[in-house]
Formats: sequence, C-alpha cells, structure tokens
Amino acid sequence: MDRVDRVVLIPPPAGDDAAAGATVPARADAYAAAPLLNCLLREVAEPLTERGERHEYRLPGVDRLLRVRGERRPTEPEVYAAGRWHRVGHTELVKLVAEELRRTTGLSNHELPAEMTDSRDAVAALLTARAGATAPEDPYRRSEQSLITGHPYHPAPKARGGGPVAGWLPYAPEAYADFPLVLLGVRADAVVEEGDTSALDALGQAPPGYRLLPAHPWQLDLLGAGLAPAFADGRLVRLGTTAFDTWPTAAIRTVYAPERDLFLKFSLDVRITNDIRRLWRHDLLKLRRTDTAVTSAFAAMETHAAWLSDRGYRTADFAFEELAVLVRDGLHGHLLPGTTPLLAAGLVEGFEGSPMAAPSDPAAWWEAYLRAVVPPCLTAFADHGVVLEAHLQNTLVTVDADGTPVQALFRDAEGVKLLPEVTRAAGWERLVYCLVVNNLIEIAGALAEPRPGFDPWPAVRRELARHDLPEAAALLTAPELPGKTNLLLRWTGADGADARYLPLPNPLCTVRSSVPPSAPPSGPLSPGGRTPG
Repeated sequence: MDRVDRVVLIPPPAGDDAAAGATVPARADAYAAAPLLNCLLREVAEPLTERGERHEYRLPGVDRLLRVRGERRPTEPEVYAAGRWHRVGHTELVKLVAEELRRTTGLSNHELPAEMTDSRDAVAALLTARAGATAPEDPYRRSEQSLITGHPYHPAPKARGGGPVAGWLPYAPEAYADFPLVLLGVRADAVVEEGDTSALDALGQAPPGYRLLPAHPWQLDLLGAGLAPAFADGRLVRLGTTAFDTWPTAAIRTVYAPERDLFLKFSLDVRITNDIRRLWRHDLLKLRRTDTAVTSAFAAMETHAAWLSDRGYRTADFAFEELAVLVRDGLHGHLLPGTTPLLAAGLVEGFEGSPMAAPSDPAAWWEAYLRAVVPPCLTAFADHGVVLEAHLQNTLVTVDADGTPVQALFRDAEGVKLLPEVTRAAGWERLVYCLVVNNLIEIAGALAEPRPGFDPWPAVRRELARHDLPEAAALLTAPELPGKTNLLLRWTGADGADARYLPLPNPLCTVRSSVPPSAPPSGPLSPGGRTPG
C-alpha cells in the first residue's frame, strides 16, 4: 500500500469529541469558524453588548446583528432575523462574510470564499486522518504537527490550494506525515548556490558532472510537466529518494530530518495563508546578508537564546525559485542540556503532554516564558538593528524536566528585517505585532482562559520595564497595538507583503482607551518585505 492510501483510507474519527456526539463535519465547521470569526470581529464588526457568555456585534455593511459565544476562540455564531436568533453554519458564515465585505469595500472577490471553504474541508480531512493515526512519541514533533486551527486570525488558515486531498494529505504535518525526499541531480553548470550547502551533498550520491538537489515530492507534483525539458536534455536526472524519512514542521514546506539533525526549506507553489510559498529570488539573494546579521547579533548577546541559521541555498538556474532548497541549522548544537524544544504555536493550540496544560505554578511558568522569549528580541532590535519575526510559528521554547521554559530559539531569516533597511519606527511596529500581538497575547490567552482571575499582564510589564529601551517604555502607556487585517488584505487582493494594521486595545496599558471600530488600517509595516500571516 502506498503512502497516499495509508494516509487517506482510515477509520472514521474517534476520541472525546466524537464520543460526545460531534461529527467530523460539525467539528470541522467549529475549527474553521473560529479564526474566520476572529477576523470578522476584529476587522469589520462593531461591538455592541455582552450578555453572559454571548457577545453581540453589528455588521455595518449588511446591517445585521451577530452574536457568538466566547472571546478568544468564538463559537456558535448566530444572526438575528425575523425576531429571533438563528444558528449559522460555516457555509452560511462564508456567505455572510462575503456579502459584508462586498458592501463594506465595494469590491467583489470570488477567490477568498473558495479558500475559506477549502480551509474548512482541509480541516475535515485532517480530523479524519488523525483519527486513524498515532501521534508521534517525540514531544517536539507533536508540537510542530498539532495545528488543526492554525493561525487564529486568518480567514482560511488551512487552505491547501484547492487541490485534491490525495495530492496534499501525504505531506500534511497535521496528519503526522513523514516521507522521504526526492533526490535530483542537477548538471553542475546549471547549479546556483550561496552559503554553506555541504549538508546536501551528504544526502545521497550524484553521478559525475552533477550536484545533488533534494526536492519536496509535493512541489514536484505541482511543477509537473514544466520540468520535462530539463529532464529530456539532461540538465536534471532522477536519483531516487533519501534513505531516511523527513517530517514536515508547522510551516508545511520546511521539513526536519532527525537522522541528520537538519532542517530543509523548499518552495511550494501553493497559497498558504497570505502568500504563494515560493523561495522568491529577491529573498534568496539577500539571505546571506540577513542571516549573517542575525547570527552576529546572537553571538554578541549574553543569552541562552539561539538562532537557527539559514546557512545557504542551492537551486538550478533554469528553475531558480521552483527548485530552490534552503539549508537550516538543526537543533542539537543549540539546545541546553536536558531540555526539550517545543513550538510556541503548539503550546497555544494544545497537544498531548504540553507543559502549558497544567503547570504547577502558572505565574512562575509565564514569567519563565517571558524571560526566555522577550529579552533576545529586544536586545537584537536595540543593540543590533535586527527585527526578528518572533511570531508563534518562528519561536521554539525549550523546557526542562519540569516543563519550565528555559531557552528560546528563533528561525526564518526570510522574515527578518534589518535597520536601517526599514525605518526604526516601522521595525518596532513589526516587532510589536510579531512578539506581542501574535505571540505573547496568544500564549497569555491560552494560559489565562482556564484560570479565572489569573492576570498575565503585570509580569509582561515588569519584563518590558527591565529593558532600557525607549520604545519598550512607551509601549507600557500606548493605548493601542497593531493588529494585522488578514481578512481585508485577502479580500482586497493586496500583496501578502503589503500588510495593513488597525488599532487594538493594548492590555499592557493600565489606562484603557476606546479604539474606534471604524479606525482605518495603517499602511504597509515594511514596504517590499514579507510579513507574517
């Protein structure tokens, strides 16, 4: 039985949710609705009243009332019509959002509603797959492959390009996938590379006159006949597959080879969240400059934190972006003895064995997390002009035997910005969005939600106040934080790099201000650069 069959042909879901009577379609609706509702409520809706666990909003474009249960992950959406409240399923919610945005923006968009539906259907496929699979024993891998919800503020976080399930499920981290890489030989005179790519030569054996180039099997499927001329004239040859399996991280196109302790990042011609996930030429050409700056910054810090260096890339000149592979540091040379790395996004999503599920002392755990994550980000910015993309998917936290955070590891030079290539103000706004809005607010929410009365923000204020940085001091009194408008960005067809922000209430500010729901999004945070989904 091949890999597609092993992943797809599995029993129906079991487990606590199914046992309680929830079907896969109902669970998929709930998973997909939460981030879509988060976007709608943050970017468009006008808050009205709170009645117990229900929160009411007005949708100004369609002039309808909407209410949901809960705040951090909204559930059970209902609209008011004909004198009573009516439950709204995911299909109806997509239609409602589309009509609201059409009237609000004056623009039509047929692509995004299809992505929302694709995202929901992908969740259903993933839930079914997980029901027949065994979770990995390695807690780090479990944390990377736990993200069924994914980005909590994106309208279609699990969309997979609309392709058939059999085409992408064998490579899905959420389905606990693992697979060998395809090995290609590229004629030596067609190779383009920069930096340290020696790890690629150890993956197999290339014939004389060729260099080894691993390829993601899904990307090869997507490229299809486009590579036929290169195979026909000998610029490319197939050399089989690696003798070992790799497994995909939360980023999907980045895989980890545990036998080699090596991360490899590939191009993937699929839109995932806001962008087609290619290794773009302009990003590759600035990779060495960016990675060198970050590596130097971490080397100069007095910290246990570490940077997973993007050492170099290799590709073919006739398919520069399509076949590019980036070589990234593994974990073992960076971890403190006796610690276990975990993906920060996995801590928010939750997975079996997560140390954040039941810490013996939540306040001490939170303070340890802040000590590990915040100082290296602020020091890199203040002392070295480096703006880390420290969002949940680029932050690893190592924990000791008791589950207490002791160290942070950061990754992905593609998302890093350097001063003065961006202005200091733009760089700081980007750091605040990634570190505070995307990372700390989500971790704080997941920690505080099941613990009424636990206030995570005094500890954050204390941590920020320890740093002699004017921007950090100003952040403690700023009434607003920048919130990215992923729904409006995708609806208006803006480039993924052209981020727009709207003001969110700042939980760090002890004096609250009222943020107008109609406040317009700000301009691009970092023109010409990628921003996190």
